[in-house]
Amino acid sequence: MTEGSGGQLGVGMVGHAFMGAVHSHAWRSAHRFFDLPMVPRLAVLGGRDLVRTKAAAAKYGFASVATDWREVVASDDVALVDICTPGDTHAEIAIAALAAGKHVLCEKPLANSVAEAEEMVAAATEAATRGVRSMVAFNYRRVPAIAYARKLVEEGRIGTVRHVRAVYLQDWLSDEQAPMAWRLRKDKAGSGALGDLGAHIVDATQYLVGDLLTGVAAVTNTFVHKRPTDTGELDDVTVDDAALFLGRFANGAVASFEATRFALGRKNAMRVEVNGSLGSIAFDFESMNELSYYDGSAGPSNGDAAGFRRILVTEPTHPYVGAWWPPGHLLGYEHTFTHEVVDLVRAIADGSDPRPSFADGLRVQRVLEAVERSADRGSAWTAIETGGSA
Repeated sequence: MTEGSGGQLGVGMVGHAFMGAVHSHAWRSAHRFFDLPMVPRLAVLGGRDLVRTKAAAAKYGFASVATDWREVVASDDVALVDICTPGDTHAEIAIAALAAGKHVLCEKPLANSVAEAEEMVAAATEAATRGVRSMVAFNYRRVPAIAYARKLVEEGRIGTVRHVRAVYLQDWLSDEQAPMAWRLRKDKAGSGALGDLGAHIVDATQYLVGDLLTGVAAVTNTFVHKRPTDTGELDDVTVDDAALFLGRFANGAVASFEATRFALGRKNAMRVEVNGSLGSIAFDFESMNELSYYDGSAGPSNGDAAGFRRILVTEPTHPYVGAWWPPGHLLGYEHTFTHEVVDLVRAIADGSDPRPSFADGLRVQRVLEAVERSADRGSAWTAIETGGSA
């Protein structure tokens, strides 16, 4: 059953690991809390191993399975293809799905290279002329506190943006004996902490500021060069373990970024702070229901009550929150993906272009590529091709 048939949207998903699990949850729950013009239906789950895919389909609630992504794309039951695979397959699957008239949701980063991302944008642009929609899954845009922070910036509450600082810290690779995984292979992942984590904070800051980065100066490093495989042999790590870079936005604001999977004690510390001429905002995903806001309209000192104030972003007037629980009852990681699905389904139904678009994903990819080029050139300042708004 496909789009518009009985008010349902047939979803075909390719990939069923971590992202597959959270995306499935989002598709199942979106219409149960939000008023949607179409009800998502979990139609086909694609995976390479039949036994594992069948088990995942039964667990997540998919009606059928396929062991070739082409079967998912070709299925008459599928109106939207959700891509939850490693980055080296994103372009091929997305382009084929768009050509077949299927809407596409693609996990981040959009691709493993700027060239692939450009091909995907071209395919998405052509498909849009046929009413086919596409979106890249930068889920942190759908954290209510970040969406509310964007509103504060848009309203001029912090004035002219001057400083941006963002970090994304994890520690799951700190153990040198942690096993080899696809995320540590450049041919599969494109890059390491840079693409896995850095892509998120690049998109989040460009979204918050409403502007694009124009240049970077970067350093990357690999701390552990070999990892044990399932057979006990050592395999080469071909991606970065950490990436740090400075940046400048088109409006003149300066920025700093850090992405690492070697920050012991930090499990998922995605933090962003923006300082403006009239105030500041600060966010930490490990306290995802909170936003810190400093009102500097009375000057830097602001009297004897100076300091940030904590906004608990759980009021029904805050972005997305009204569909959930009473004030003070907290949301979690999985809700950001539900919000993503809600926005995408509504855009498909009303014929609008969902954000972040593939073009937004390309803009992030250009930043990632510039970071790698800068690091290769000894941290030399490297310009970024820009185009369009954030």
